[in-house]
Amino acid sequence: MDIYDSQKRSEIMSKIKSSNTIPELMVRKLIHKMGYRFRLKVKYLPGNPDIVLPRHKKVIFVHGCFWHQHTDCVRAKIPKTRRLWWENKLFRNKARDEEISASIISKGWKVLIIWECEIKKLSEVTEKIKNFLKDK
Repeated sequence: MDIYDSQKRSEIMSKIKSSNTIPELMVRKLIHKMGYRFRLKVKYLPGNPDIVLPRHKKVIFVHGCFWHQHTDCVRAKIPKTRRLWWENKLFRNKARDEEISASIISKGWKVLIIWECEIKKLSEVTEKIKNFLKDK
């Protein structure tokens, strides 16, 4: 049973942002500090990637662990209430993410996914981004 009534739960859920999240802003700041310039939410690529580096033909998605179901992450825990509904929704999210990545790759671009839980270790994320961007 949910501890909030449906109106309160709806209010809480409506405050969850889909873009310009703190993890996304942190990754953008890191990339900018490395000297790279990028575009945001480019419409001509499937899925409107969070960060697009057209010169390098590379995109970066910053995924929330819950919404995109990061494997073996404690943040990816499915709620106990309306479990079947959440499982279906989150499964569809994950399947859509895979389709989008495959579509972008088929267009000759490279894809990197940064998970929300990885942001805590900035040095590792920085290294991951450096390796991704220097790789041809």
